[in-house]
Amino acid sequence: MIKSFDFFFDFASPYTFLAHKKIRKLEKENSIKIKYKPILLGGLLKSSGGKANADIPTKGKYMIRDCKLWAEKEKILFKFNSYFPISSLILMRCALVSKKKGFMQNFVNKVFDSLWVDGLNLNDNLILEKLLKNLEINPKNFLMDASSQDIKDELKKRTDEAFSKGIFGAPSFIVNNKVFWGQDRIEFVVNEAKK
Repeated sequence: MIKSFDFFFDFASPYTFLAHKKIRKLEKENSIKIKYKPILLGGLLKSSGGKANADIPTKGKYMIRDCKLWAEKEKILFKFNSYFPISSLILMRCALVSKKKGFMQNFVNKVFDSLWVDGLNLNDNLILEKLLKNLEINPKNFLMDASSQDIKDELKKRTDEAFSKGIFGAPSFIVNNKVFWGQDRIEFVVNEAKK
């Protein structure tokens, strides 16, 4: 039996998508709910002085191949999004709105799959609006909520709080006050969650 843990995520990261898929499997196998914590990776990298993989050409090329290898190993359906790098600001604000409205799990699943399985360009407003309609969400009202100052402030606050806890990238996890970074660290997270 494992206890729940915090999962800090941003839709823009393909590694976070892979972690998300592993987490959903863990939740099902262990009858637990992992605490999804939306953050803005770009803001986190700025605070930590880090650089996005996309900003380092050789690392970016390696990341594409590496993600495909991990997806194959874990038997996760995955397609590297040709629109990468993805601006996730609106999407992460939408995640917070979906959390407030009580359907974050479904929203998160759909956005991750749209980006990293279907390869959709969710930075295109028409495509994002169609995704929202398919979730039976009124796009106009939902995106208006996502643009509210309260939601903007909350995302910044959550990102700053994550940084203050030692989070510097995504995916990251906290269990028993210990920070783990990377989708390949889930085994260590689970071992810690068993304590």
